[in-house]
Amino acid sequence: MDRRELSGYAKPLTAVICNTVLSYAAFMLCRLAFMAENWKYFADDMTAGLMMSVLKGGLVFDTSAIAYTNILYMVLALLPLHLKDNRTYAAVTKWTFVVPNSAAIIINLADSVYFQYTNRRTTTTVFKEFSNEGNLGSIFLDEMLSHWYLVLLAAVMILGLCKLYRGYRTRAHYRLIPYYASQLLSLGIAVVLTIAGMRGGFTTAVRPITVSNANQYVSRPIETALVLNTPFSLYRTIGKDVFAVPSYYDSRTALEQAYTPLHHASDTAAFTPRNVVVLILESFGSEYSALRNPDKGSAYGYTPFLDSLSTAGLTFKHSFANGRKSIDGMPSVLSGIPMFVEPFFLTPASLNRVSGIAGELGKKGYRTAFFHGADNGSMGFEAFARATGFTEYYGRDEYGDDKDFDGTWAIWDRPFFRYFAEMLDTLPQPFAAGLFSASSHHPFRLPAGDEGRYKEGTLPIHRCIMYTDDALRGFFATARTMDWYANTLFVITADHTSQSDTPRYLTDAGVFEVPIVFYCPSDTTLRGCRDAIAQQTDIMPTVLGYLHYDNPYVAFGCDLLRTADDETWAVNYINGIYQYFKGRLMLQFDGTRSVALYDFAADPMLRHDLLGQMPDEAAAMEARLKAIIQQYMERMTADALTAGGTADDTAR
Repeated sequence: MDRRELSGYAKPLTAVICNTVLSYAAFMLCRLAFMAENWKYFADDMTAGLMMSVLKGGLVFDTSAIAYTNILYMVLALLPLHLKDNRTYAAVTKWTFVVPNSAAIIINLADSVYFQYTNRRTTTTVFKEFSNEGNLGSIFLDEMLSHWYLVLLAAVMILGLCKLYRGYRTRAHYRLIPYYASQLLSLGIAVVLTIAGMRGGFTTAVRPITVSNANQYVSRPIETALVLNTPFSLYRTIGKDVFAVPSYYDSRTALEQAYTPLHHASDTAAFTPRNVVVLILESFGSEYSALRNPDKGSAYGYTPFLDSLSTAGLTFKHSFANGRKSIDGMPSVLSGIPMFVEPFFLTPASLNRVSGIAGELGKKGYRTAFFHGADNGSMGFEAFARATGFTEYYGRDEYGDDKDFDGTWAIWDRPFFRYFAEMLDTLPQPFAAGLFSASSHHPFRLPAGDEGRYKEGTLPIHRCIMYTDDALRGFFATARTMDWYANTLFVITADHTSQSDTPRYLTDAGVFEVPIVFYCPSDTTLRGCRDAIAQQTDIMPTVLGYLHYDNPYVAFGCDLLRTADDETWAVNYINGIYQYFKGRLMLQFDGTRSVALYDFAADPMLRHDLLGQMPDEAAAMEARLKAIIQQYMERMTADALTAGGTADDTAR
């Protein structure tokens, strides 16, 4: 190189430092873009102090992610080799910096859009979750068009990486001993700093940080998304064991007394062979219901038919999903399995023996069938439906008429709901059937001719919710004409919540609020709204209890019809925090200690932490929650999700 070529270049260690600072700037800018895109989730609690804590924690997690992202670049730049004077080597070194950091920028900005559907940073389970989907290209294109400003930001940032990248020079052909000494010293310093950055600190007492460590910088679990970055969440979950069994209870007897998911017959009444139909409505959060939001006025509401059905059936004042994704809803609703840590579908435990409503009723001679209008391998629904006891599956293949395909996910709900009713009419009674709707899903389109039929609302999902609610109306109108209808228990719920523009539904509790309705046309005892808690995992034990089922089974919920209002409860998991609802209280627990306690009924915005004021209540709730967690983890790792799966089950 001549003197002119050396301008703009630096010594290798100086170049690495300059480019690392550039990487930090990119990560921080992505964080600010993430915050701006999802500001409504954080605005209510954001103070200057919290912002400083978020940025401080963000630097810790960015350091770890940057160390992983740039490790190859650092090695190539700092290796004591004469080859580094070669132009080709220098070009390769540059692109080992630009390409991984560009990927990190794209992943971070893309997750700022996906976050509104999951309320957490994406982990490696996303690759399993969508592994069977063939429509991702069109979805990504739609999102790129609707979020063009993020695409533009990504392009500008990547161009900035290319333009601001600092090259290096070594002049290795001059004094060799000083050259090798300085290069080895630089490499040694970089190795020490990189390892410390990856781990999250220098001391031997520091364990490698994980996604759950982000909770120490924020006041609410949902805010951990601001502290974390998506590359870190991906790096830290590669090949990780999902379930670690805690030792909260050393005594098996004490654990069983504190909580057991093993259910036995609650009475001696004869089994009642009613039909069972479970409808899981995509994204039907409680926020969209006028019945559940009377304060919003008479003109509000996007689920008029579901509201009318709710008044004719049994509902609960506080009802919650156990997860934030469709693949969380299936196990919770159909098998009484909540989502702890990662979706059950995506863990090795998904190969366990699993039962559920269909599997248990199959033992009583029920015909069982599950319906979902997407491709048959989509989201792993067919695999789980069959594993949990549904012997028949009806998807897009069985429907057989793609003129009703929405072009992205599935058959439109209105024709598929009609198909569902017609197919049920062919099944011999008693039968147990489930349906998972699809049309109230991103990209939130309606069939041709229906665009002007439903009011706009304030969010893109609102018209789709109204469309599916209308499809539900059509299903019941058809079902009422059929012989099996009067002898059927219907259960209607949602898989999870979705888009929101109401502050109370953006809280750690509100993001889980979904309707749960039990309705039997010929049973007037299933009426009213109880001042109780209900969760998706209660559906299986409540259905089986209602039918006076007499075999033991495992489900992480309670029979709502035989549990006092003040003894009902719910659990869910959000960003490393377990949440336990009982009575009027919600406890947040990080796996080691309780971190907050709220009166979620009187304080729906969760502004007042009562942990220090109610130590006895918090201790009792923590003890029960620990038992639930330990039972869950033990049964997941021991393949004990069916009755008789443990020695204790068999002994009973």
